[in-house]
Amino acid sequence: MTFAGGTKIAASVVALALCGVALGQQVDSAAQDKVVRINQIQVIGTHNSYHAGFAPSAREVMAKRNPKALHSLDYKHGALADQLNGGVRQIEIDVFSDAKGGRFAHPAIVRWVAEEGLPADPDFDPEHEMDKPGFKVMHVQDLDERSVCHTFVRCLRDVKAWSKAHPQHLPIFLLVETKEGDLKEMPDAVKTEPFTAAVFDALDAEIRSVFKPEEMITPDDVRGSAATLPEAVKAGGWPTLKQARGRVVFLMDQKPVTPLYVAGHPALRGRILFTNAEPGTADAAFIEQNEGSRAEIDTLAKQGYLVRTRTDEGTEEARTNNTARRDVALSSGAQMLSTDYPASEPSGWTGFFVGLPGGLVARCNPVTKPVGCVDGLLEPGLSR
Repeated sequence: MTFAGGTKIAASVVALALCGVALGQQVDSAAQDKVVRINQIQVIGTHNSYHAGFAPSAREVMAKRNPKALHSLDYKHGALADQLNGGVRQIEIDVFSDAKGGRFAHPAIVRWVAEEGLPADPDFDPEHEMDKPGFKVMHVQDLDERSVCHTFVRCLRDVKAWSKAHPQHLPIFLLVETKEGDLKEMPDAVKTEPFTAAVFDALDAEIRSVFKPEEMITPDDVRGSAATLPEAVKAGGWPTLKQARGRVVFLMDQKPVTPLYVAGHPALRGRILFTNAEPGTADAAFIEQNEGSRAEIDTLAKQGYLVRTRTDEGTEEARTNNTARRDVALSSGAQMLSTDYPASEPSGWTGFFVGLPGGLVARCNPVTKPVGCVDGLLEPGLSR
């Protein structure tokens, strides 16, 4: 499927006006959906959405052996479906390649718990999913492997099941971070498999094993007849909400692996994920600005790019209820605001959370919204 890649964003403003929104007349969700595009909204996302935290004895071991790491990792999320029910519309999944299976099935921290003479924690993998071939989902091999879904396919199936149960949902942005590399502080840690072009082919294949083409928004869909993605998104190539409801958008978290993913796929032809790209390059449609200023974010958003930013990090804001970074992100044009503490999972220390005004699931983007866009029509019946 190809969306209208040559339509100027300004046409959305005209169309909304013709619908009567800009004139203050009544308009319904269906009419607004025809003209508001997915880069003209703002949603809340979760960082490391799979992260289930540490079991009691493992937490005690971490507090003794690496308190600094525990300080920054001391958060957890519920099941992906619970997060989506709570209004999250962007999730993040970290994946490790495990072509043969079993590579990460016996984390060192389980052994450390026994060596410390502590009570055994509940089995982190009671269904033995870690023994199966395929991409695994966790934060750090050997140390932080508890996940609400241990395999990438399981995570994808959880998202799809929720999507099928809520077919009119706004698009779910699914951020994928590929993990590899040795642990400097643990020379004997499990060695990870490097990501290659072939491994990325396998990653795309796992996604396609769960989601049908019509259930996703891909670079090919957005590019249309344009030569490059920047050309398409600057001309209003992102789909309208009418075209995007019930779908998933896959995004790549890190930049260093981009050349491998793009190789043989100029401007991401035939690929599923939108890369975290440099503005202006042929594959650029999505850009992370986790540390970017509001001015930088707004400039990119106005150029048509999807932007993801962070509102908090390493539990610091959550421990002190420091809302400065959160408030700047909320006022920006970033379409995705990623947090460890969505409204349904506030900080246990201070109650810190990140949510949209009025408990909305989504709102019209503060920077890119068309004139007259109505927040309450974006997810009718789902506002909290």
